Amino acid sequence: MIETYFIEIEQTIRDFPNVRFVSLTKKIYNVTQGYIGGSIIFENNHRLDFVEVKNTEIQRKLKYRYHYMNENQVMIFRYDNAPHHVEIFTFPHHKHEGDDVRESPEIILYQVLLEIAQKQR
Repeated sequence: MIETYFIEIEQTIRDFPNVRFVSLTKKIYNVTQGYIGGSIIFENNHRLDFVEVKNTEIQRKLKYRYHYMNENQVMIFRYDNAPHHVEIFTFPHHKHEGDDVRESPEIILYQVLLEIAQKQR
């Protein structure tokens, strides 16, 4: 059920330290499909904007983007599955860091938050 999936995402965010502000938007398309997106502002004023389009009947997300920025809105990294880097072995999944595009398996919000925590230390 998509509502259960949304609750899990919200719980992941609530359990994460150093979160100062959260804004979420949810859209339920049907019982198993939906959209969740939002912004997470951390205590150091860095920001994570994210989007997930999910069908709970399949393991992979239909679409995702996790865009992490510093206090000046400059990208630190972004994970997404936009189908524009066919040369990447993990296509369509990839990670942007600066001007580099790297291979990346599909990632989940919890993993992104852990990476952010490591960078903030």
